[in-house]
Amino acid sequence: MVMLTLKINGHDRTQEVEGRTLLVDFLRGGGLTGTHVGCETSQCGACTVHMNGAPVKACSVFALEAEGADVTTIEGMAQQGDAGDDLSVIQAAFKEHHGLQCGFCTPGMIMSAAALLKDVAQPTEAQIRSHLEGNICRCTGYHNIVKAIMAASGQDVSGVAAQ
Repeated sequence: MVMLTLKINGHDRTQEVEGRTLLVDFLRGGGLTGTHVGCETSQCGACTVHMNGAPVKACSVFALEAEGADVTTIEGMAQQGDAGDDLSVIQAAFKEHHGLQCGFCTPGMIMSAAALLKDVAQPTEAQIRSHLEGNICRCTGYHNIVKAIMAASGQDVSGVAAQ
């Protein structure tokens, strides 16, 4: 067992972990169950979180690799207002544009989309689709996910046709 210290969603956390503990298991074991375990092979993107500002698949990172890191999960995306439950711009866009169905992939999609929007203010549809290649959704045709991301970037999506 080894002591691990990192910052999760703005809060310091120190805990003893086994060397083989994956970051996704560390997060979920601490009550942050929005980070989903899907394929466990880094193929589906359901476990995507931000580590030091960059998207990573938490099923492919040992918790100890996050020592001293700043980790943001889907729970940390909300803008904590008076009620404590205000949605971030990207979360609100997913809700408004029906960018989800069963919701299993949604946290990873939102975390990946937020990373894209941090780097590209108004991405094209092609850029969005390319960026999401590491995130699998088995329910949708990705159209509303793309539309939600475009809306979150401030683009007019009224003329975006379904595929």
